[in-house]
Amino acid sequence: MITDGALARLVRASADRTAAAESEVCDLCAAPVPDEHAHLYDTGQQEVRCVCRPCSVLFAQGGAGDGHYRLVPRRRVRLPRVDTEVLGVPVGLVFFVPRADGTVTAEGPSPAGAMRWEVDAAAWQQLAATCPQLADVEPEVEALLVNTVHGLDHHWIVPIDDCYRMIAVVRREWRGLSGGGRIWPAVERFFEDLTERP
Repeated sequence: MITDGALARLVRASADRTAAAESEVCDLCAAPVPDEHAHLYDTGQQEVRCVCRPCSVLFAQGGAGDGHYRLVPRRRVRLPRVDTEVLGVPVGLVFFVPRADGTVTAEGPSPAGAMRWEVDAAAWQQLAATCPQLADVEPEVEALLVNTVHGLDHHWIVPIDDCYRMIAVVRREWRGLSGGGRIWPAVERFFEDLTERP
């Protein structure tokens, strides 16, 4: 016979297992990770992976992996206006990622995910000559994030995971063919919430 106390313990244990199953875990070792945790960039899959503190320390010290995973830095730097017209990208919400092989990609959000196209590497170098901070952007794991939609003027160097968060905001809020009325206020809130970090 199950008593009230035993039933309560059973319900609590089930709830604890459900909560544990729903919480995020390290994509390398499956240990639970807190809400604020580090990320690795998987260069093969071109995806961001969640990692626990011990795994992030391994990659921070450069002692793990063969370059397949790169620790995503936390640095955010707000820039003065950067004239990205030289890059030939006709959209106002976009991020530019220098790659380890010297190429540069531009990625913009859409309701289906990120659209990607290659940018002329010489044009990127020309832009970096006018904005020295761009020369320090870490390949694969940092990006120049730009939002000039509706007259806004946001130019940031951000970790690549911020760019993917911005894409997720667009996908979550997009309605119908044109995006609907929720998308741009949500994108503006995303940029308002960015803070500089060393």
